[in-house]
Amino acid sequence: CLWPAHLLVMAAPRVAVCLLWLLAGVRAQNAGCPDADPTLTPWNPGHDSMAEVVVGAGENYLLKASASFYSLEIKDGGRVVFDDRGPSSTAEIVLRAREITVRADGEFHIGSEACPYQGSAVVSLYGRAGTSSKQFLVREGGTLEVHGKPKLSWTQLSQTVSAGGLPKGPYFWDSAPLRTRGIHVRVFDEISGTHLSTDIFDTQTSAEESLRLADFIEQIPAGKVVAMAVVNTVNGRLEATAKQKIKELGSVEVDDLRFRHPWALVSVKGDPSAAVEQRLTYVDAQTTGTAVATVTRRAFFGFFNVTATSEWLGGDPRCTFTVGGNNVELVINVKDDVSSWLPGDHIVLASTDYAMEQAEEFELLPCAECSARQVKINGQPKYTHFGEVSDDVDLRGEVGLLTRNVKFQGEMEDSCYGDNFCQFFDYDTYGGHVKILAGFKSVHLSGVEFTHMGQQLVAGSYPVHFHMAGDVDEVGGYSRPTYIRELSIHHCFSRCITIHGTHGLLAQDNVGYDTLGHCYFLEDGNEQRNVLDHNLGLVTRPGTLLPSDRDANMCRSMTDAVYGDYIPNPDDDCKGVSTFWIAHPNNVLTNNSAAGSAENGIWYIFHDSPTGPSAGSLPYKQAERTPLGRFYNNRAHSNAGQGLIIDFRVKTSQPSASAPQEYLSLDAPGQGYFPHQNADLQQPREPAMIEGLIAYKNLAGAWIRGGDIWHDKCAFVDNGVGITMASSGFFPKDVGGTQQIWNSIFVGESENVGTRQGAKAWGMGGVKAVERSFPQSTVFPMRGLDYYDGPTLARSCTFKKYASAPQHNRWSSAIGFKLTNDWHMTPKNNATSLKFEDVRTRVFTTGENVPWMSTDKDGDKNQIFHDLDGSVTGYPDTYVARQDNYMVRNPACVEKPEWRAAICSGEFAQVLFVAKPRLPRMMTIVRDEYPDVPMTMQGARTLPMKFYQPVVTLQQSYTIHWDKRAPEEITIYPFNFDYGEWVRLGLCYPRGTTFQIQYQHESRMNRKLLYEEAMQSVSTLADVEAGGGKLFYFEESTGLLFLKLRANEVRGSDDYCSDVGCERIVVTATMTRDQVSDCRADAYPKYSRTPTQPRPMPGFMSLVNDCSGCGAKEPIIFDAALRFLEVTVVSAGTEELLQGHRPYIEIDGVRYDHRGLGQGFFVLGVDAVSGLVTHQAAFNTHANANNDLAMANFIRNDIPLNSIVVVTVRGRASRFAQECVEALRETGASEPAAPADGGSFAMVGFKGSVWPSWIQQVNLPSTLGPAQLYTKIPLMG
Repeated sequence: CLWPAHLLVMAAPRVAVCLLWLLAGVRAQNAGCPDADPTLTPWNPGHDSMAEVVVGAGENYLLKASASFYSLEIKDGGRVVFDDRGPSSTAEIVLRAREITVRADGEFHIGSEACPYQGSAVVSLYGRAGTSSKQFLVREGGTLEVHGKPKLSWTQLSQTVSAGGLPKGPYFWDSAPLRTRGIHVRVFDEISGTHLSTDIFDTQTSAEESLRLADFIEQIPAGKVVAMAVVNTVNGRLEATAKQKIKELGSVEVDDLRFRHPWALVSVKGDPSAAVEQRLTYVDAQTTGTAVATVTRRAFFGFFNVTATSEWLGGDPRCTFTVGGNNVELVINVKDDVSSWLPGDHIVLASTDYAMEQAEEFELLPCAECSARQVKINGQPKYTHFGEVSDDVDLRGEVGLLTRNVKFQGEMEDSCYGDNFCQFFDYDTYGGHVKILAGFKSVHLSGVEFTHMGQQLVAGSYPVHFHMAGDVDEVGGYSRPTYIRELSIHHCFSRCITIHGTHGLLAQDNVGYDTLGHCYFLEDGNEQRNVLDHNLGLVTRPGTLLPSDRDANMCRSMTDAVYGDYIPNPDDDCKGVSTFWIAHPNNVLTNNSAAGSAENGIWYIFHDSPTGPSAGSLPYKQAERTPLGRFYNNRAHSNAGQGLIIDFRVKTSQPSASAPQEYLSLDAPGQGYFPHQNADLQQPREPAMIEGLIAYKNLAGAWIRGGDIWHDKCAFVDNGVGITMASSGFFPKDVGGTQQIWNSIFVGESENVGTRQGAKAWGMGGVKAVERSFPQSTVFPMRGLDYYDGPTLARSCTFKKYASAPQHNRWSSAIGFKLTNDWHMTPKNNATSLKFEDVRTRVFTTGENVPWMSTDKDGDKNQIFHDLDGSVTGYPDTYVARQDNYMVRNPACVEKPEWRAAICSGEFAQVLFVAKPRLPRMMTIVRDEYPDVPMTMQGARTLPMKFYQPVVTLQQSYTIHWDKRAPEEITIYPFNFDYGEWVRLGLCYPRGTTFQIQYQHESRMNRKLLYEEAMQSVSTLADVEAGGGKLFYFEESTGLLFLKLRANEVRGSDDYCSDVGCERIVVTATMTRDQVSDCRADAYPKYSRTPTQPRPMPGFMSLVNDCSGCGAKEPIIFDAALRFLEVTVVSAGTEELLQGHRPYIEIDGVRYDHRGLGQGFFVLGVDAVSGLVTHQAAFNTHANANNDLAMANFIRNDIPLNSIVVVTVRGRASRFAQECVEALRETGASEPAAPADGGSFAMVGFKGSVWPSWIQQVNLPSTLGPAQLYTKIPLMG
């Protein structure tokens, strides 16, 4: 069981040998547990904080009781084994020391793999910084075997855990800081506590407001909970009609309201006896006090409180409304057997919203009624933790175990002290640490808790640290490959697990929670063949050790290691803390979850050369060219930055005047990842496959840059940006490389709406009129697929629930473009076989005054992609471009103003202009067919060399102008031109200019010149147009140098250039005048042309709205045990019965109906764990009221909790349907929950403490049926 099954398949021959060794080892240990060895000597050394204890040759000790030393050293055959007192013992053995060292032939044992420790054991490292290393060190030849009880390390929810224990979560509203005067009113649902409506009435100055208040109360349905509270003064024009309506709610104080009286009331419409009310007499603005009214309601899930407050305190009036749960215990449901988790254990529920801080810890309580997949927690969750498969994506939040019976801990001071970076931390960060050095004999850790470990003050002091250990598997000669499994690492002060100069380590089933700095950390950039499988990391906070660990404050403050007086730029040099920091691609990441970081989830970062003590161990740039080990089924969510990054470099040089940043800072030169066979760019590319990434609730799901990085069966949900795939620079660095994605799902606004409390931004959704959290701002334009420089290819992807919301100033879309793009865009970006479900805005380019967007950068102006099959636009083989880009438009383009786009046919490519010398210049390109709408380009503003790369329509003519004198040298590249394609260019120069012009081939690999030919001057423009692209003509009258930029070589695959290299024209100009090179006044209208349609516009395909065969082929789920229940419900009202329709319910192909049982409701109860039908009954609620009560009792008392409730109606059912309708509402029915007389009604609900998002109903009046629905429900077991 050392290696996960999918890894056995990957490396079968090697692992087969490994398994033989493992089996041999297990057989050898089955003879007995380590503490049962009869050669051990019982040891009770007592407590001596000054004792420097050495256990050496011939000393084999069984530690029987707690002990304290200054230090413990084990060597030369010495052995220390913890006595196992068994699970029933309440006593624990605590070994305290300032440091423990296991040297050559020394052994330290707590349990074994074959005989895990059952009692309670603690290794406690103590001492203050400067007086103690607080380390457990394993040196060459040492053995460390620590094995606690096997317990499930982490699992996922199988049902949502709602904030406050309420089905729709709690509610809170505070009038501060606005303090708007009036009677504030809230209406809440009596079944769930859900907020229904809001209003405010300024009855101090307006009698009309008083009448409006009376009417508002009158319209509230009976049974609803009404809360009212005053801000400031309201009695001035509070008329009798309004007072009477308030009295009908149960108020006895409303007649006595006076100047500045705080007053709060909570009641139930129609039940004045339920009213709770308080009024205070005004004393003064500082001390009057707070009026509080609270009503407690009993509901199907327990109790909830509705509270209103009104106050005058501290000089200001204020009111609040709160709805919260009243239960201190809650049973939660998970997908795996957690019977190994026990009362008293502590768990953590990961955030499933944008803020990692919504992770919550709970203690487990005894729970006799719980199944093996349930636990009871002590306390109420403050936040909702989503636990569903929704929109065909597994979005179930993680639950991690923190408690283990074997623990390594650091003993901490009460607060920060000394030089422990107290300017950043108010707590002690000098914890213990475990370090394993090269040449150890045997190290295996499982089932161990690490807490208060790691040190901010001392680099290299981590909770678990393999330091320069080399090969630790069979490659290094270990018969039992080294592993660390089922570790619970939490509340630690420097990382979780550090793999430093170490290869072949298995890290599996670990939890890293609430730690500082990169959590799972590969350090020097040479670490390879390590396997990180099924590890959970969450709440990864900034630390101080490396620039990439630091937040903005730390970054700017820590300048000791920079050159001179350089002040670090946080956004460039720092702010990279990541839960998984992978510094070399040749490692395996499978089944992991990065569930919340202050910055990023998973980051593949590259070192040009290995750093630190590993310097020189790999060739220069080997890492960025090495094929990917494996990336499969990893999750990244609740990260403030990116879910996954594959890009960028760390600085591998020391600070200098030219590069003053600190060593190992971010933003070092170099970009992208370019995997090739054997890390050799001369050999074929080996695509890096990103399989099964699920990224949700991040600012950005993924940022990927490089060549041949392909994504299969991924999901991007609720991200600010789903995925951006980039190349590198104006030439894609990896010749012919592409970024591709297929069989993937994008969701803009999922059913996981988040929790208002703790949300980064909260506002109204665009797809549904439901409030929800947002990643950064309520006006941030959320996009699924972001097109950038390219080539980016998307096929067979499904987009769901994207909508621009202009009313909220939010311009979201399924497909968008990189914001504020200063670079370029290729028309070879394309889309095919895409599917859109509940998407109102498929594409949005950019627009004036749109938040977060710009319109003036070169890349913004050239936004374009190719809709190959019309699955995006309805027009096959067309392009989507910005609506004001007349370099690509033609008269037949279809306008899409809601996209700020045009859909155009044609053939397009790019022209790259490289201008020398390096001066800031504005280039204007004018298309002869549209001379009045030119494009002005600035070139990438961050580069000294000026590159301009417009997208152009092929076989068209253009002129080029400048805001200064023309460049002395211009190199012009035809990008993505196929053989024979051309554009005619007229470049503006001062009159009298002379030219030397060369046609060349440039090698893309090394930029060397492969071929050169002097271009010939001719005397007419017609000669240029008739030529093959190697002639030029300078027209003195207009100042235009005419060239025909033509592809003379064949271009294959996806390279920007031809197969023989990049064709280019180099123009060297000798100018005798200094005038601005803008020739438009002379060029037009002379060269103006009538706009033409180069290619017929295809007809519109109506099938674009229902594209058969398009989209992702299957849900994004990697849980083989997850089963779905197929449910079909058909209901027939009176008219539908006459038409021959028959109602029925079908569960996994088995049909149920109430034929012969008359009309009314037919109800099934289905176990939500097994999928078995447990209860069924029919109720003729049209005949008598007893059947109404019987149905309500059946739902409430006969059908058990955690049941799917399926309902259909035959004929008429409404006459006496009252209490049964309330019971249906308790299972999630929405208003109107009662079927119309003779109408049809179909519903799938849930009986439990929450309402899953899959609940649905269809309620149709007679003649509009039959009501029918089909759904697939994920089972909880």
